[in-house]
Amino acid sequence: MKTLPLFFCLLLPLSSPTASASTLYKCADGSGVVLYTNQKTNSKDCIVLSHQPVASSEPQPAGARNAKPRANATPADFPRVSSTEQKVRDTDRRAILEKELANEQQSLDKAKRALFEAANLPADKMQALRDTQALHERNIEALKKELANLR
Repeated sequence: MKTLPLFFCLLLPLSSPTASASTLYKCADGSGVVLYTNQKTNSKDCIVLSHQPVASSEPQPAGARNAKPRANATPADFPRVSSTEQKVRDTDRRAILEKELANEQQSLDKAKRALFEAANLPADKMQALRDTQALHERNIEALKKELANLR
């Protein structure tokens, strides 16, 4: 019978839509009846069972609501590169990628010739030549994609 009032006392803070109390008290009156509540009573036998910081119920400013945290924010002490230096780096990168693309294209042409000339080879050796050709084709596609992503 004592558990029923205790149950309702525990549910009472949950039923209020604006319940903002974050402290749970265990209070005992003079006759020894224990009461769990979120409001400290006049009884001197109240102890704090748990305390959690209250979440702010203040509405956020409009700008803060839509602002997304930067996933990869640059640290303040991160070294900076001037725009002219970055342009030089980008130009070098483009030249390297174009050279690699030309090399892969030559390798693909060689692989195609080898596959054409080896038409009478066993199936396992033909498969190795096909795999080599497919590798160069994938490399060419990746290099073209990387070049397209450059500024």
